[in-house]
Amino acid sequence: MKIEPKRIKIEDLILDKENPRLPKSMSNKSEVEIISYFLSDASLLELMLAIGINNFFEGEQLLVVEENGKYIVIEGNRRLSAVKLLHNPELAKILKGKVQQVIAESKYFPPEIPCLVFPSKDDILKYLGYRHITGIKPWKLLEKARYINKLKADYFNELDIQSASREIAKMIGSRMDYVRRILVGFEIYTVIDNNDFYKIKGLNDVEFHFNYIADSLSKTHISEFLGVSIDEENPIEHLNFQNIKEWTNWLFNKELPNKIIGDSEHLNKLNNVLKFEQALNAFRQGIQIDKALELTDNYNERIESSIKQAISYLEDADSVSHKVTFFYSNVLDDLKDINKLLQKIKLAKDNFESQTFENGI
Repeated sequence: MKIEPKRIKIEDLILDKENPRLPKSMSNKSEVEIISYFLSDASLLELMLAIGINNFFEGEQLLVVEENGKYIVIEGNRRLSAVKLLHNPELAKILKGKVQQVIAESKYFPPEIPCLVFPSKDDILKYLGYRHITGIKPWKLLEKARYINKLKADYFNELDIQSASREIAKMIGSRMDYVRRILVGFEIYTVIDNNDFYKIKGLNDVEFHFNYIADSLSKTHISEFLGVSIDEENPIEHLNFQNIKEWTNWLFNKELPNKIIGDSEHLNKLNNVLKFEQALNAFRQGIQIDKALELTDNYNERIESSIKQAISYLEDADSVSHKVTFFYSNVLDDLKDINKLLQKIKLAKDNFESQTFENGI
């Protein structure tokens, strides 16, 4: 693959309307609209000022492909937008005053930008797969998901998700299970997007947290609730669209009394609640996740886990007890409390065994 370094005039460089860093709502928009979208993030003004004061950094070439005598910028659209605004502030439809202020402080207005010209867009996409997904310049997770989904559509559309994940993982130097989870997650995201985010106030393709999906798919009961069989050839064959809607509302609808946070702790709680019908029904009726969790019938697991954990801590205390130079003042009271708790647990066990015997079980 031949890559040609070249300095290209600003007027010959075109923004990529299919840039995976753009939300779906910005697909195929005009140059002015795309630049205005980038301007909605104040960091573009900072980038403008950095270029205007220090000039364009030669080591940050744009990655481009030639098309009809012009060059489409596949990588570096924000940098190109910054330079275009330095030359033509009329492109800004928002923050016009701040753009003019940056221009007033600038002393460099580069007419050309250093670029790397690739033979095709496909060559750049493969390169970006390593650089942004496996390499040192990470994209946001939804941007990665759009990119990985595009690789499947462009190269492996005839393959099932499992097989496509294997090939894409090899292409970008990533793990198959990671790629598979991203592809499955993007299918669920597409369902949500196609349903206009279920009209949830303030939710759109910019505010959506794709990591909530990716993390949820690592939880067995949430995954099953969404209708995903992650290890099957077609993991999304039995998607549960009603449950996807419920899940989206639980995670994003701020007006719900039982809204949860999408962090690991709360997703683990939801995963447990979904395992038990009584807890799930209560949660669906609007009670808080912690209250629903109290209705989960996992007491057998909890008592075993808690006792084994207590043994581990006591064994650790025993291992150092002969080394301490003095014991803290309340140690005897704490040991008595431990003994009382042991007797209560033993009594509960004896009562259970007695009732079991009387019932003939």
